[in-house]
Amino acid sequence: MKVVLDGVSKGRRGQALPAMTLSFETGHARFVRAETEQRPTVLGLIASGRMKPDTGRVTIDAETDAAALRRRVALVDAPEVSDPHPGVTVAAVVGEELMFAGLGSTPVHARRWLAHLGFADIAGRPIGTVDPAARVRILCELAVLREGVEGLVLVAPDRHGGRPDGWWRIAAEFAERGYAVLVIVGGAAAAVIAGMPETLDADHLTDAADTLPGTGVDDEPDAEGRAEEEGKR
Repeated sequence: MKVVLDGVSKGRRGQALPAMTLSFETGHARFVRAETEQRPTVLGLIASGRMKPDTGRVTIDAETDAAALRRRVALVDAPEVSDPHPGVTVAAVVGEELMFAGLGSTPVHARRWLAHLGFADIAGRPIGTVDPAARVRILCELAVLREGVEGLVLVAPDRHGGRPDGWWRIAAEFAERGYAVLVIVGGAAAAVIAGMPETLDADHLTDAADTLPGTGVDDEPDAEGRAEEEGKR
């Protein structure tokens, strides 16, 4: 599976998301930089087929099919969209996701599933208090339980603090397991990931923003835009 975002943007003059071109595919873990509070979630929604861009298009295996994209790509931990409430216990989050996956979802099932992953000790803790890498592991493992999921779009794991190398290695592991993985991060986390030896030495661990030409990264208005804004004041 290969997902391509070609010149996508959102909002007037790209205010919600500037024009971006990138791709992610089966067996590859890619990261892309998206700053500000809103843009990571907007990009995640577009990349997973849950929001239509105002410009450009999104294809999956060279076809424009938003329904297939939503079915085959899971949106993981997107703020205000798919992230669990921070006060909910880890076991409760697991139970709900097990139910959506059509599996046994009682508290016993949830705790057993967590024990299998090695997280039995945090079952009763609010998920907002767990280690970022453990959070990513749990939420990604739950996402791939759903039938037909072949890819993951993980949104802003760096907002939870901690070192990026922990959750980035988890993303790389999911790619090695045969999933297409896109991780949307801020500039500081991107710099750390880009400097990691395994990222430098492996062609499947890359910055998605560099895989295709045309990525827009300029957040400042151009001369015409500035003149337009001045005229409104």
